[in-house]
Amino acid sequence: MSSLPVTLAGVVLVTIFGIVAGLFLMGVDRICAARMQMRQGPPLVQPFTDIKKLLCKDSVVPENAVSAVFNAAPVVAFASAVTVLFYLPLGSILPVGTPIPMVGEYGDLILIMYLLTVPALAMVAGGFASGSPYASVGAQREMVTMIAYEFPLAIAIIAIAWRLAVAGIAMPFSVNTLAANPIWTVAGPVGIIGCILLLIVMVWVTPAELSRIPCDTPEAETELCGGLLVEYSGRNLALFSISMAAKLVAMAGLSVLLFLPWNLSPLIGMTGISAAGIDLAFFLLKVIVVMFFSVTLVRVVMARFRINTLVSLYWGWLTTIGLIGMLLIIFDGIIIAGGCL
Repeated sequence: MSSLPVTLAGVVLVTIFGIVAGLFLMGVDRICAARMQMRQGPPLVQPFTDIKKLLCKDSVVPENAVSAVFNAAPVVAFASAVTVLFYLPLGSILPVGTPIPMVGEYGDLILIMYLLTVPALAMVAGGFASGSPYASVGAQREMVTMIAYEFPLAIAIIAIAWRLAVAGIAMPFSVNTLAANPIWTVAGPVGIIGCILLLIVMVWVTPAELSRIPCDTPEAETELCGGLLVEYSGRNLALFSISMAAKLVAMAGLSVLLFLPWNLSPLIGMTGISAAGIDLAFFLLKVIVVMFFSVTLVRVVMARFRINTLVSLYWGWLTTIGLIGMLLIIFDGIIIAGGCL
């Protein structure tokens, strides 16, 4: 059990890492998208520059806004997005040499799912509190989008945890359990096919969680002038931007935890500080790969969905794919359990 000063230092380090890594990923995303569209694109540090400029400006509160809720929403979004990172294993950075996350023993995947919804709920509250009709429409769309993508996400998480439980692994929803027991080593051939389907579901859930194209209907600059964030500026807008950057790391980290939890140091026999550095770099590489396929590639090749199309996609196609993947995993568990008997 670590002491309070060590824990507080770890919280500060993880917070700084989440912000810096999130803004770095946003820069990589913009550069990759620009190159795929045959453009030069902005420099890698452009997200840092944008945040710096916003932090230097005052936040304007509309006259008809509920100022308390309007100003509290960015803080809640930022705090909840960063908190998710405390429950995810960031390589083997904390504690050094192990894949255990900061406070992973105090929470599980269910808690992470709840925390991931808080930034979106904060944006909804801020949009309604702003008093803008554009923001109100964006808030309504955000609520509909949340209802659409949460079900496929829950299917993927529950199916993987159920398969670990059938394999006799204790605490299948625990983050530490998932980090130590990759689903690919537990499932049989049929289950692996099911896991591939669940991976496809996660790839499509990620842009919806992050309100990225083609699932950015709540903001939709060309339709709603920014939607949820149309009245936000200055430091409040900076906090929302930072929270989305941290949530990008959290969502990519969740996909890594579910499907790519391996560390590199055990394979090459490294230990100590050098192992922590190698595993952290490997974690960032996996996060970049996940972000490229689930965010960058999708938004380059797709146009923005209409809100009814988005709901049909997630409640129709992706839910069906997720349920098929879950059934295959269940069937795989029955086959293996029957063979053991």
